[in-house]
Amino acid sequence: MKFGKVDNPENIDFILPETHSDTFRVLQNSEKQNKPSVYVGCAKWNRADLKGFYPRGTKDELEYYSSQFNSIELNATFYRNFPAQQFEKWYSKTPNDFKFFPKLGQEISHWKRLNGVAQVTNSYIDNFSNLQEKLGTIFLQLHANFGPKNFTLLQNFVESWPKNLPLAVEVRHKDWFADKEIANDFYQLLEENNIANVLVDTAGRRDMIHMRLTNNEAFIRYVGANHKTDYNRLNDWVDKLKEWIDAGLQNIHFFIHQNIEEASPLLAAHFIEKLNTEFHLDLKIPNKKTTDKNGQTSLL
Repeated sequence: MKFGKVDNPENIDFILPETHSDTFRVLQNSEKQNKPSVYVGCAKWNRADLKGFYPRGTKDELEYYSSQFNSIELNATFYRNFPAQQFEKWYSKTPNDFKFFPKLGQEISHWKRLNGVAQVTNSYIDNFSNLQEKLGTIFLQLHANFGPKNFTLLQNFVESWPKNLPLAVEVRHKDWFADKEIANDFYQLLEENNIANVLVDTAGRRDMIHMRLTNNEAFIRYVGANHKTDYNRLNDWVDKLKEWIDAGLQNIHFFIHQNIEEASPLLAAHFIEKLNTEFHLDLKIPNKKTTDKNGQTSLL
């Protein structure tokens, strides 16, 4: 992932901000569970990006990936609307407890910019539905130039979204976060329609760590910098999630990216180990071995 990339990550203040006060209000309106529902994954499963992750001789990348992780942030659907049969195949290859979190296509979010997209959106939804119970929250990522002046388009899209289908929205234009009144209007729109507000932890856009949840779902996209600070940043997220779980958070969907994706499984393994220890979970810890371009086993 190139979004938010910086040349010198060691110069970035990665301290997580304080939780938005309205997040506590949202969470406190929910009944507490003994344990949260936690899904952690990468953005892709192909061998070209996750170099060194797959054992030699692996024939099916998705089958192996889904034996190591319980979810995937399915970015492939951003680039094309796969036919129903493809989702049926993915469904059949993955374990019963695996979930896909697919991104809506760029035709919807970037080319048509939410204008006149009912037909194509319904097509995506129809195809996604072939994942059945393995379909997680669907994800809408808006273009970085889609600013608050387009609020009505976003409002119309959100209010027409099927109420029984979980959706998360990520806005990137800086004006969504720069003005408190604009931000509050956006948060209120999502909260009133039970839609998750995506948090993005990336080096070059610290404003996107807004810490404002709009329903009982923390949908977090973490972007490592291929730097030693990546691990401490994940440790900080365990502490933050503990704070939210204590306040009533029930659903954690955490997806790990890197500027160079090949080390994402290593970061995920570290993070899952920490989650298991802190929250007494039994999530599978992915295979931690990887190799660098010289064929040497590496941790980053």
